Amino acid sequence: MPSYEEARRIILEQVAVLPAEVQPLQGAVGRVLAADVVMPWDLPRWDNSAMDGYAVRSADCAGPTRLRVIGYIPAGGLPAGPVGPGEATRIMTGAPVPPGADAIAPVEDVEESGHAITLRGAVRPGAHVRRRGEDLRAGEVALGAGAVVGPGEVSVIASAGLLSVPVVRQARVAILSTGDELVEPGQPVGPGQVCDSNGVALAAAVLLAGGLPIQLGIARDDKPALLALLEQGLAADVLVTSAGVSAGDRDLVREALDELQVRQVFWKVDIKPGRPTAFGLRGRTPVFSLPGNPVSSLLTFEQFVRPALLRMMGHRQVYRPLQAALLQEPIARSPGRVNFVRVRLSRRADGALLASTAGNQETGILKTLLRADGIAIVPAEQGKLEVGQVVMVQLLRPDLVEP
Repeated sequence: MPSYEEARRIILEQVAVLPAEVQPLQGAVGRVLAADVVMPWDLPRWDNSAMDGYAVRSADCAGPTRLRVIGYIPAGGLPAGPVGPGEATRIMTGAPVPPGADAIAPVEDVEESGHAITLRGAVRPGAHVRRRGEDLRAGEVALGAGAVVGPGEVSVIASAGLLSVPVVRQARVAILSTGDELVEPGQPVGPGQVCDSNGVALAAAVLLAGGLPIQLGIARDDKPALLALLEQGLAADVLVTSAGVSAGDRDLVREALDELQVRQVFWKVDIKPGRPTAFGLRGRTPVFSLPGNPVSSLLTFEQFVRPALLRMMGHRQVYRPLQAALLQEPIARSPGRVNFVRVRLSRRADGALLASTAGNQETGILKTLLRADGIAIVPAEQGKLEVGQVVMVQLLRPDLVEP
């Protein structure tokens, strides 16, 4: 039975980055670039005006000066000719700076009178001029492979004239719930039955991680039916099952996976909650068997499945950020296993991050998942936690706890 850290390391060592596919820019958002984006030209492509105003020669503008206006250059237009001594050209933001001019006098800094302007003060060389290539040069790697595509990246890619880019393919994740007691949400719930929340909850977690969930439904405690659904799930990039992995007489998942040639890598992890979490491989296909308890299922997905999916989809940062927080209430516990504590977070006036439990930590209490802003990772050797003690917290909702 590996430790928490060992289990995470083992999983990441076993998963491989998926192949690339070409996507249009909007389809690439949130995905990881599979190749460098190299600029085909300078950016800006020419010296251009950063302001609406007048293109002038700074040598003519050491102080208040009257200049003759000889032309007009709109955005998208071209200069009709050079700017000579004592001359100026009306220019719009983004338009090319005409030959002879080396500065822009903003429109608010001049007085206009017919075909002439009067400067209110001096204009320094290069004022309000965007120089050719000052942003990016032709042949420069604007974005490296491995970059996550966001709005800024889309802007750069579009500025390079590209309509599409190669990105790492999204992971297709098959999700299978198991158990005779389960019914699909929306169906009548009889005595002894419960709604299958794991299937839809894990699908939601896959979506938030950037993957594509494939819901296989519910496998009953019947080996032939279970084998058929597991075989179907093994055609995906990743298979995730919930329940059926503990020591119960009807927990058939382990036996069925073995029959399907899934190599068992580990079958338990030294953690609480979520000890009956398993990881296996058939070829290069990862198989995660998570506990059936809904809280444990989502917590173990967060700790083990999500990082694996992100690695497979090309992400370099696969773990949630950790931040130190000051505990606001004692937590009774005995050393032995790494413990995941659902916590609420707040900021003190001095910026210190404060952590309070999100409520009853029993794994049957779903509402603590709604309240939790983070997960405190309590080391295996740690005993009782006291008020004021520092705990390391995985930030689930960093926007709520920014200073």
